[in-house]
Amino acid sequence: MRHVVQALLLSFCFTLSAMAATPVFVIHGGAGVIAKEITPEKEKAFRAELQRALEAGYAVLKGGGNSLDAVSKAIVIMEDSPLFNAGKGAVFNHDGKNELDASIMEGATLRAGAVASVHRVKNPILLARAVMEKSPHVMLVGDGAEQFAESIGVTLVDPKYFYTDMRWQQLQEALKEEKEKAGDAAKARPSGGSRDGPDEAAARAISGHTNLLLRISSACALVAPGGTGPRNPTAGARLVPYTVR
Repeated sequence: MRHVVQALLLSFCFTLSAMAATPVFVIHGGAGVIAKEITPEKEKAFRAELQRALEAGYAVLKGGGNSLDAVSKAIVIMEDSPLFNAGKGAVFNHDGKNELDASIMEGATLRAGAVASVHRVKNPILLARAVMEKSPHVMLVGDGAEQFAESIGVTLVDPKYFYTDMRWQQLQEALKEEKEKAGDAAKARPSGGSRDGPDEAAARAISGHTNLLLRISSACALVAPGGTGPRNPTAGARLVPYTVR
């Protein structure tokens, strides 16, 4: 019996060793998707882009690269795609602007970096990583974040780059709905009332390769977190933008 137990323990140890030596890479393309709005054609396009991002990130790990480089590769692909609520596909805020967020956390060192409310950073996730690696800060916001991006050579683009007709039409529909609800509320409750905030979507990549890494990239806004909708205050509205000196 003792030999059987020893054999089982050895087998278990070998299994754990094999798992530790095998890179694991997981991504998802966001939250809050309404199934009825996704046609078979759209679903096929989404899955193709997710597969491309997944394979690109996993290839970095299989080639001996580190987790930071792997998730950066995957997230940049999703940020460059108009399909995801991150980067090129970012939703508009209530005022018709694209405001982008990104963040990174690294388990082995407990380091973290984030940016919020940026309008011109082509790949916010790269700036979030730079905040973690090249600054003494954890989070930079707005104009200060973009000044930092320019100072270290992170690519900036015209805000028009982020425009997509699909997201613009979503904003128009949301504004119309908000106006209609406001009219109904005014009739039923002249004193007004609270409004629920909009949902938020994000792109995330997680890599387990002797380390746990999490990256998030999304569109967000100080006046309308996560995209189109009513003007709701957020914690970000109380942050002080960093200025490069």
